Amino acid sequence: MEAASNADVIKTLQHNGTTITLLGTAHVSQKSVELVEEKIRTGDYDCVAVELCPPRYENMVNQSWWKNLDIYQILKSGKGSLLLINLALSAYQRRLADKLGIEPGKEMARAIDLATEHNLRLEVIDRDITTTLQRMYRRVGFWQKLKLVGGMIASIFVGEEVTEEQIENLKEGDMLQSLVEEFGEELPEIKEVLIDERDQYMVGKLVKLAETPDAPKNILALVGAGHLIGMVPAFESPPDSEMVESLDRKPPPGRVGYYVGWGIGLFIISMFAVGYMRSPELGIDLILTWVVLNGSLSALGAALAFAHPLSILTAFVAAPITSLNPTIGAGMVVGIVESFIRKPRVADFESMRSDIAKWSMWWKNRVVRVFLIFFFANLGSAAGTFLAGTSIVHQLVR
Repeated sequence: MEAASNADVIKTLQHNGTTITLLGTAHVSQKSVELVEEKIRTGDYDCVAVELCPPRYENMVNQSWWKNLDIYQILKSGKGSLLLINLALSAYQRRLADKLGIEPGKEMARAIDLATEHNLRLEVIDRDITTTLQRMYRRVGFWQKLKLVGGMIASIFVGEEVTEEQIENLKEGDMLQSLVEEFGEELPEIKEVLIDERDQYMVGKLVKLAETPDAPKNILALVGAGHLIGMVPAFESPPDSEMVESLDRKPPPGRVGYYVGWGIGLFIISMFAVGYMRSPELGIDLILTWVVLNGSLSALGAALAFAHPLSILTAFVAAPITSLNPTIGAGMVVGIVESFIRKPRVADFESMRSDIAKWSMWWKNRVVRVFLIFFFANLGSAAGTFLAGTSIVHQLVR
């Protein structure tokens, strides 16, 4: 980011008597770090706003956040999938740091340090990353979800190299867009959620800040350079507080999957009943088919993640039961058992930040392995549900 091009990445606007300077940064550029240092050290600003949400800010300033992980509570509360995704994001960022020699988002971290050093007001203006990901997930169709999840799995277990194209995307300054492209092919239909909505949200947050009774006089707002195109014109007609609240609202849980889950359970149980009415022997055969296929594939998934033998046995027993109840998954049960049998060691937590950068270490680190077991046991149970259900129908119609 050369000095000659600074005019392209610095935009100054006025709102309600407050001067807002938008500084477009590149998340992997040392030049961006130096420009942030230069601007803050001028003493022209009484507030620094950064493109971070509260959870990402906390993770940035609290480098030992992972030491406080309560694996049991995470799995019990159904947040295992979310943490697995966050681990994948962290792995991607770690690989970038290793390849580029600079931590992605270093300019944001430096801005936080300098704001504290100069006693400046600090504000985080981005939308919660979990809200963005959930809204994105709800906007894409079933097959696109499969592509996205498939890309994520591939990025964790196959690809360790970061392509030049992904690096160039980061130089445009938006981490989330680059991360999504790492996890699957580009999905233009979700640009609205990843970029446009966040443009509006951050403008709304800055406008609200400028309208508070104790509003700062000069705000330096650091955002990815790619956001300037959408944010600058948005100040002409900024979103009101009601629109910002709507953009910050997590979508309600989908009921379709819930009803489909119960429908599958009721269908399988009814097939047991039909088979038993035809003959007790057929009914027993159908139940055995369900137990063996569902339990075996879930146990196989747990075994692929190097689960403890008792955890593998738990997968075999739990999967046929949990597959009939959409409120609980085999992976949750197996993950809890694994975390109880093989309690993560202090060394596992201490090395987690470096271990997640290499896929082979995901199987060796006890903390991370629990979530692999959770994922693979669920995947095996889902495959078992499909195969066992198909086999049961064939046995009844032949």
